[in-house]
Amino acid sequence: MSSVIARTRFSVLDRSRTREGHDGAQALRDTVGLAATAEALGFHRFWVSEHHGVPGVAGSAPTVLAAAVAAATSTIRVGTGGVMLPNHRPLVVAEQFGVLASLFPGRIDMGVGRSVGFTDGIRRALGRGKEDAGDFAAQLAELLGWLDGTQRAYPQVHAYPAEGLRIPPYVLATGEGAAIAAAAGLPLVVGDLRGRHGLVRAVEGYRRDFRPSAWSAAPYVVVAGTVAVAGTPQEARRLLVPEAWSMAYSRTRGSFPPLAPAGRIEALAMTGKERDLFESGLRGHVAGTEEQVAAELDLVIEETGADEVLVTTSSYDRQGMVDSLRGLARIAGLTGA
Repeated sequence: MSSVIARTRFSVLDRSRTREGHDGAQALRDTVGLAATAEALGFHRFWVSEHHGVPGVAGSAPTVLAAAVAAATSTIRVGTGGVMLPNHRPLVVAEQFGVLASLFPGRIDMGVGRSVGFTDGIRRALGRGKEDAGDFAAQLAELLGWLDGTQRAYPQVHAYPAEGLRIPPYVLATGEGAAIAAAAGLPLVVGDLRGRHGLVRAVEGYRRDFRPSAWSAAPYVVVAGTVAVAGTPQEARRLLVPEAWSMAYSRTRGSFPPLAPAGRIEALAMTGKERDLFESGLRGHVAGTEEQVAAELDLVIEETGADEVLVTTSSYDRQGMVDSLRGLARIAGLTGA
């Protein structure tokens, strides 16, 4: 294990992807089970995400799912990667995290992002528009104000039981969002690993413009991306195949399907456009044997100066995902590896 990897925290994000032949309930149970595995292996955090109206994703209520994860574990930090703040009132977000932090003290992270629903129909159903993402800085400031008791827009209103609790906030962002995180003095979660040059520039700008706050005295960077570890490069690639095809399918048909077995996907007669999108979806990730992944992660951490790496792997092969986490735990020298 390199000295760079040794000083870096490793955490896990799961998006509760559905699989052919399994319903959303099974996907959610799989997420909870994966969290228990991540804890046993010694990972630092386990985060869940927020998606609305996506048939292939069961994780639509991240704070509810985080409660289930926290209840099924005992030591790993649990949080959201993230709650999309433009979709919600900051008071409600503060209250939800206040409940979580009260039930599971010292273990809850509050990761928030600035995305809104990805289609017009979903945005209308949420009562939001694209322009709401532009109010993220104000929404974030209000959320933090509910937590530390400094908000003044609503006199005599308090976010119980959140007010006064130290719930670590994280901003999931690139570009303008990274600048907002720097100005607010908050830790930054940035991805993905495909556009490495843009990733490095975002991190450099964040560190340059960071203003210490009551929440964080110094910049803290979490680099997020897809990582797949297996016995051979070919096996690692096969772990990525279901997600790559699901993305290609959605971009050519407008529907995001459940994950399918890699063998069946590889036997498909794809159109030229589908093949291009599929092959593109397989590129830019960190995948291979333990030695190959260790070398690539070493480079990513060196380039970005990351304090932490947040890994995600979506595949039809659940056992392959677990084995990948075990391989990553060995690379990182985690206690349960």
